[in-house]
Amino acid sequence: MTGSSTITQSVTISLSRAARELELRRGEFDLAVHLGCVRTAPDEGGGGRRVARAEIDRLRSEAGFPETLHERVKAVATTEGAALMGMTTTRFTRLARLGLVVPVKFYLNRYRAVVWLYLAEELRQFAADEKHAPLMKGRTPEVLRAQLEEGVDLRPRNWRGRHLGFQLRQSEDPWARAAVVASLLDPVQVAEVVKDPYERAYLNRLRPDRVSGAVPDSPSTRIAERIMTADDPDEIGWLRADLRQTLSEARDDRPAPRPAVPSAPSKPAAPRDRPPAPARTNNIDAPDTARSRRLLGWLRRRNADAGLPTAP
Repeated sequence: MTGSSTITQSVTISLSRAARELELRRGEFDLAVHLGCVRTAPDEGGGGRRVARAEIDRLRSEAGFPETLHERVKAVATTEGAALMGMTTTRFTRLARLGLVVPVKFYLNRYRAVVWLYLAEELRQFAADEKHAPLMKGRTPEVLRAQLEEGVDLRPRNWRGRHLGFQLRQSEDPWARAAVVASLLDPVQVAEVVKDPYERAYLNRLRPDRVSGAVPDSPSTRIAERIMTADDPDEIGWLRADLRQTLSEARDDRPAPRPAVPSAPSKPAAPRDRPPAPARTNNIDAPDTARSRRLLGWLRRRNADAGLPTAP
């Protein structure tokens, strides 16, 4: 590890430790980060994000800690939210479907039903605003009733818009920002905007983790996927335009990685000239000159020893 990384590690702490020191459950801590209540910084060593020690000290020194921090990240479901606003759950649900109160989280219960969660602080502010009084009591305006009768439900779309903002605030790399936008579009929509398969693969690699922690391809995962994928034509058009813009910025920063191009195979070396092999005779009866000489010399010596005339 380099000297600068060592210094960074010494003045920052991991997310799990930060959650403990701020007395927050991990879900509350993650929401606090998304809302900007807790500022994080990228780890120079490539280990994700961390929290500066100074940020922990700042939050712990605030008046009313930890209760005030808990209140800022408190999320409630429909029943508790309706009680906070002094209305029935039916009216609260209507306001949520109309997009007048925006969910901050969702989860699937054991019956695979979607449970939307809302910031308690935002609900109290909505109820305290006098201009919302007609929506809090009395008959719902005709135009809003007509929308409800048509089946309008803006909770998924509003959640996606809020989630997109959360993710973009945490993404500093241009390609990672483009991947955040692409993650809310159907793969077919992404392919129509991003023609290059290597760019699509890179965006898919950088896409943020899905909210659902269920087993892949399970019914719960498929439900969560539908919530996290834009289905309204206006929303799809807006996301496609945003993807083109962020993709252009990413390309200007650097190209997407591609496989290395293999080098051309080298040509085999030309064989060196060799001296021609000696010609071989096809006559198998040709005498071996050296052997004949040795035999002739032996016969002469033998005849001389025996007193016989030698051959010329």
